[in-house]
Amino acid sequence: MNASHITKSKSSFSLYLSATKKTLSAKLTLGLVCALAIGGCQPADNESNEASDNKKAATNNGPNQALAPERIQVIETLSGVPMQQLVSFDPQEIKQGGDTGISISSAESYSKPSSNLTASRKGSFFIGNAFFRQPWVVAPASTDSRDGLGTLFNVAACQSCHIKDGRGHAPMNADDDADSLLIRLAMPATTNEQRQQLQDSLIEKIAHPMYGGQLQDRGIQGVPAEAKVAVQWVDKPITFADGHVETLRAPTFTLDNPGYGTFDEELMLSPRIALPMIGLGLLEQIPDEDIKKQAINPNKNSPNEGISGKFNWVMDPQTGKKALGRFGWKAGQTKLITQNQSAFNEDMGLTSNIRPYESCMPMQTACVNAVTGADEQGNDKPPVEVNDEVAKFVEFYTRNLAVPHRRRADDKQVLAGKKRFYEMGCQSCHTPRYQLPKTDDDHFEQHGQVIYPYTDLLLHDMGDDLADRTVAGKLPPRDAQVEFLANSYEWRTPALWGIGLAKTVDPQATFLHDGRARTLMEAVLWHGGEAKKQQQQVLKLDKQGRDELNAFLKSL
Repeated sequence: MNASHITKSKSSFSLYLSATKKTLSAKLTLGLVCALAIGGCQPADNESNEASDNKKAATNNGPNQALAPERIQVIETLSGVPMQQLVSFDPQEIKQGGDTGISISSAESYSKPSSNLTASRKGSFFIGNAFFRQPWVVAPASTDSRDGLGTLFNVAACQSCHIKDGRGHAPMNADDDADSLLIRLAMPATTNEQRQQLQDSLIEKIAHPMYGGQLQDRGIQGVPAEAKVAVQWVDKPITFADGHVETLRAPTFTLDNPGYGTFDEELMLSPRIALPMIGLGLLEQIPDEDIKKQAINPNKNSPNEGISGKFNWVMDPQTGKKALGRFGWKAGQTKLITQNQSAFNEDMGLTSNIRPYESCMPMQTACVNAVTGADEQGNDKPPVEVNDEVAKFVEFYTRNLAVPHRRRADDKQVLAGKKRFYEMGCQSCHTPRYQLPKTDDDHFEQHGQVIYPYTDLLLHDMGDDLADRTVAGKLPPRDAQVEFLANSYEWRTPALWGIGLAKTVDPQATFLHDGRARTLMEAVLWHGGEAKKQQQQVLKLDKQGRDELNAFLKSL
């Protein structure tokens, strides 16, 4: 799902790297740099003039030429190192999650705690893990610590969406369920007041009067589900310059068996698979200003023309104030605590202090009148199903899921693919490296880490092919906001760390927001809009180039 799903418990619970640094000689390090820059060279102490000239040419015509000068400056400022060092083999990048990372390449790669988590803090992680895995039940129940599921909902447990803490997948056929995919809903604004509220980020969206802002495809006994999600796939062949054909698949999502009346034709549908849970605490620690400074208008005279990006400005449900969005496919959530509790409410039908109201629309009377699992909290707080203590355990868990280390980072093929990635300008959106500050909070594991997430956390227009559609299958207007400032065409740049292990964690995992891409190459080829130029450069790659790019992505 878009956000974490959480499981409830009572306060009576009581539970229970020194990273190994590789030593590389100066000669080997320089040799790898040369191999990356020119495809091979003599040893440093016997370097030919021709090799030296080739290195200079590669520097002058390399990845820097793919970006506008101002974008290069921003990336280097955030990274703290020059662009050429980012392109080269950097032993530090093996630990792409910094000192929080782990060296595990298995189905459990996404499910381990930060490696620098102290023993005294691991108890909170494992309690949060238990909440994440256990299913909620319908109220009333003897298990009153986690009752109150629904009344309308998508799944009963977090793990149903974030399979092994990883990404979800779209339904494969009409008989497949949509457990790890949900449909967000939005109506176009029809009044000047609504348009102004959206423009000022005072509201997230215009919700449908009967179906709300998210489709819930399950209901408890006696409460009709809102609809069943169905998808049809159509093959879409795309041909590389050398004649190689890659077959993409384009989805058409439909809502069958509506439980509360006909859907309006202008209702906008936004299918979204669950995002991986790793590294979220590190992304949360990136300063707002570091994200904002990346939203630079494109220079029309630069080779980076077309790449822009904007940050989403959202209403924080915890503070009631506008803040920078960074989580979710549309960057509609400000921080983990609000993302988690929004998911509780919308995905599982659970109330909390941040989201204290049931996820029923007023006209859904069976939902409104159903029994809840809310418990009294005292101190004039409303009864809720997820108390603050539970919420904090799950926040801690979602903040401390470790990012796996890179594999084969110094491999010749991987380095060649990395060079291609930079030469095509992919780092314009997938910002490689950040230096995190030490802040006045208890996020000790994340403090001061150097990380390599490959994301700018900005919204980018990805073109018509990846845009949301209406129920009638039409493209919405570009000025129709669907999640605060984000429209149907805009998507937040996803972090790439750990992506090479996605199918190791879950063989059914898919890519892009609606799960249409079955492979990393398919995901790249769907890029359009601001990234159309990069997609066209990928289509010029021969087999060697494709293999190299794929090897780099799989090493992340």
